[in-house]
Amino acid sequence: MSRRLTVAQATIEFLKNQYVERDGVEVPFFGGCFGIFGHGNVAGLGQALQQNPEFRYYQCRNEQSMVHTAVAYAKLKNRLGAFVCTTSIGPGATNMLTGAALATINRLPVLLLPGDIFATREPNPVLQQLESAYTQDISVNDCFKPVSKYWDRINRPEQLIYSLPEAMRVLTSPAETGAVTLSMPQDVQTHAYDFPEALFRKRVWKVQRTRPDASVIQTAADWIAASRNPVIVAGGGVIYSDACETLHRFALRTGIPVGETFAGKGATRYDAPYNIGGLGATGTRYAIEIANQADLVIGIGTRYSDFTTASKSLFQHPDVKFININVNEFDAFKHASLPVIGDARAVLEELDQLLQGYEVAAEYRQKVYSYNEAWNDEVTHIYQSGNGTQPPIDQAVVIGVLNDFMEDRDVMINASGSAPGDLHKLWRATDPKNFHLEYGYSTMGYEIAAGLGAKMAAPDREIYVICGDGGYLMNNHELVTAVQEGIKFTVLLLNNNGFASIGGLSESIGSERFGTQYRFRDESTGQLAGEYLPVDLAKNAESLGVEVIRATDRDSLKAALAQAKANSRATVIYIETNLYRTVKGYNAWWEVPVAEVSESPSVRKAYEDYRENKKKQRIYL
Repeated sequence: MSRRLTVAQATIEFLKNQYVERDGVEVPFFGGCFGIFGHGNVAGLGQALQQNPEFRYYQCRNEQSMVHTAVAYAKLKNRLGAFVCTTSIGPGATNMLTGAALATINRLPVLLLPGDIFATREPNPVLQQLESAYTQDISVNDCFKPVSKYWDRINRPEQLIYSLPEAMRVLTSPAETGAVTLSMPQDVQTHAYDFPEALFRKRVWKVQRTRPDASVIQTAADWIAASRNPVIVAGGGVIYSDACETLHRFALRTGIPVGETFAGKGATRYDAPYNIGGLGATGTRYAIEIANQADLVIGIGTRYSDFTTASKSLFQHPDVKFININVNEFDAFKHASLPVIGDARAVLEELDQLLQGYEVAAEYRQKVYSYNEAWNDEVTHIYQSGNGTQPPIDQAVVIGVLNDFMEDRDVMINASGSAPGDLHKLWRATDPKNFHLEYGYSTMGYEIAAGLGAKMAAPDREIYVICGDGGYLMNNHELVTAVQEGIKFTVLLLNNNGFASIGGLSESIGSERFGTQYRFRDESTGQLAGEYLPVDLAKNAESLGVEVIRATDRDSLKAALAQAKANSRATVIYIETNLYRTVKGYNAWWEVPVAEVSESPSVRKAYEDYRENKKKQRIYL
């Protein structure tokens, strides 16, 4: 049996019949399709979507942000749900490149269907076509290859029969997921073919909980039992595996402290006694101290970014060993570790059985528990002691007011600027999805689009987005989509008239915040050092159709949050914050190269500090 369909029609028919199942729970995999149409997809995928209203189409305003929206949706769904994104050939396609990189780096599934040049080549060069003098088998869509986990170009209709299942294999793989790109030549999208009926039957992709090798996990248990100062590094894989409760029981019973990466924050509650908070370059003082002295590091679902390892200077014990529990072999082998390849929850369950009767020394447990209490006291002090009575107020005060206001299952979203460092240290996470921070790619402009995607994935949760002025100016378009679809979330728009994060980094390397503030040019010096620009971001947001509330201090922010929660539509709370008052670091380093020679005394001093910090770096072999 066969069905005569166009390539575009067959693609949508296939996608709407794909399901995913884990632990006996079965759900449709795709939530629908985001798209912007042009000559490269309007007659193909556009018509196919029009004929399949049950596979819902959403109209977005920017191709990059539609991918961000899809990624946030997948993150809230624990990678058990995804979106399709389609664009025309040319700038529409390449606008998605940043989103594709974000998805792949963060190991989150999204299916990209960019239009492509004519497979027949008859009208070449078509509008927006990249020409090459050495081959005709190339287009701008080849740029997606390095940022996709699977890439294909459908030059003939029958190729779709083999490519679509491969795309699903990667999208639903805990180890290999990321951006999947199927380039669709605009003529091939409209070509008809007799596709086998079996291609369109309901298919359920089972997400397996892979089990570790018995001898390897026994060795891991032996290493843990022999250690004196072990520490767990909880990464995003703990949350995606739904292993949070398992980790809680394991850490509570054994007393092993748990530090969190950006993606892993929320894997355990902030007030769990073994929780030592954010780990690495932006970590808490106590997490850094514990990591410095650890003789065994147990990484669970982490890829060990340079922030997590403080550019490989964090783990200072001379005989430190690593056990890496990861479903991805590539990540499991990092730092010359003992690689325990398997699902985080499955591995923890087996480890717990092998380590029955094991606990850390009572003195070590008590030390960790006292550190948890001490850090919570310090967070309270920071939240309450900052300037919150007159504008511009401290960013930490804004974070504290929001943190105290939110309920346990509410979601906070951020990705860029100076906020991630403060949030990693200060945020009191109460649920695995309470802390949603994209820091694999740290993409300015992710936040508002992500708020839309998160709310679509979890309509029963309140979504709060922290967005700086820099990120807002780069990508605020999906506020319009939120208005169009009646999707409610709240944006805290923090304006400090510049790039606070890079400004602080610039200052730390002796560059005096060059090029990081939104100022007029000073004609006497030629530098951007004049008055601040007279830009009103609140009015801009209001013009996009959302409700805007201006807050100026702690009390008005509390009132604004209460009003936003009561609102039935998307709301932006605008508040000016202090550019210079951020939360200090705690004796951890992040490597940013400094000029070896300079006429600037501040740069020369920064280079000397850089050389000293380089001495702390370790090579793990």
